[in-house]
Amino acid sequence: MDTVLGIALLLIALAVGVAAGLLLSRIGRSGSPERAADPTPSKPIEGGRKIDTEDERGGKSGLKGLGRKSLDSLRVGVVVLDGEDQPVLVNPAARAMGLLRSGGAPGTIAAHPILRTLAGQVRRTGVRREVELDLPRGRAGSASAPLGLHLRAVALNSTHVAVEAADVTESHRLARVRRDFVANVSHELKTPIGALQLLAEALLDATELPETPPEERSEDLIAARRFAERIHHESARMGRLVNELLELTRLQGAEPLPTPEPVALDWVIAEVVDRTRTTSSAKNIEVVYTGPKGATVWGSDSQVATAVTNLVENAIAYSGEDTRVALTMRQDEDWIEIDVTDQGIGIAPHDVDRIFERFYRADQARSRSTGGTGLGLAIVKHIATNHGGRVAVSSTLGGGSTFTLRLPARPPESPLPLPAAIEIESGAAGLPSA
Repeated sequence: MDTVLGIALLLIALAVGVAAGLLLSRIGRSGSPERAADPTPSKPIEGGRKIDTEDERGGKSGLKGLGRKSLDSLRVGVVVLDGEDQPVLVNPAARAMGLLRSGGAPGTIAAHPILRTLAGQVRRTGVRREVELDLPRGRAGSASAPLGLHLRAVALNSTHVAVEAADVTESHRLARVRRDFVANVSHELKTPIGALQLLAEALLDATELPETPPEERSEDLIAARRFAERIHHESARMGRLVNELLELTRLQGAEPLPTPEPVALDWVIAEVVDRTRTTSSAKNIEVVYTGPKGATVWGSDSQVATAVTNLVENAIAYSGEDTRVALTMRQDEDWIEIDVTDQGIGIAPHDVDRIFERFYRADQARSRSTGGTGLGLAIVKHIATNHGGRVAVSSTLGGGSTFTLRLPARPPESPLPLPAAIEIESGAAGLPSA
């Protein structure tokens, strides 16, 4: 028994000694001169600013160092600009995208002018800014494809602005390929479709029914006439589809937009009434206009006329006979709104959010009977967007619909400047990476 008691006391003494040693070693480390401040000065950058050294970040294993490493590992470019639009933080991805360029003095750097423009707008408005554009890269005349970037600028405080840049070059390339494909196929289809329409008209003339009682007409002639009418109807529909596909391709960016010019709405309304006179007369629908005279919007006269025509034709297609389609205009200093109101079947609530999609039709049966393509409202949406406006709809199922086209009454602001591609540098010296 004494032996067991002695062994237990010995173990307790050993445990107390180990604990005391650990405590003393921890106290010694906390008082070590190695914890003193590092006298090595921070690394300077242009303008007297400094960037954090590894010790100031808390060491390689510190949280700040981990955050900086995480920033460096991102595929998106990040640039932080101070109140004077000087870059104070840049990660490697931003360098690779060419968001830095040579500064005014030798050996200095500056942010890309697009970044400085976005930062200035964010400081003035306090609102986040996003823009998607193509930047030329390489020297002038280079065959290199432009660099597609999605830029997002956010204010960090009253002076500093962070700009995030995502590379969307591949998506831009695929979009261009898709638009070119649609445009090329549509151009190639125009010739055979035109030939089909001519042949269908010839068949209609050749199968004209004689002025005899129905029971004396040949069954083969009646069938041939029916087929010829169907061919003529479908070929005309295909022709409209091809033309609208070409129009939509142009609006989506395959061709440059024309320079905005003042467009007289009096001419637009007269043109719309003239274009829709045949279809409205066929259903005895009255197209009326109420609003001020002499109003002007800024944009393309042909596109504005196309947008309003598509809205009126859509209203006629979905309205019954002996009804009315009303055009109403309202204006203020900045915007002009054109309402197109019908007395048609209306739109179901679950279809309202989708009617501006390509090829989407709320009433498939009526679209087949009227020969609709499902592209008219999509074209209206793109025209409104290209003009800096919008199109909206309010509708009651069975109670008609009102489409509102909003267009600018003032000339648009100047676009963001694009500097020469030769000035862009992807490896400027002077500012350490993040």
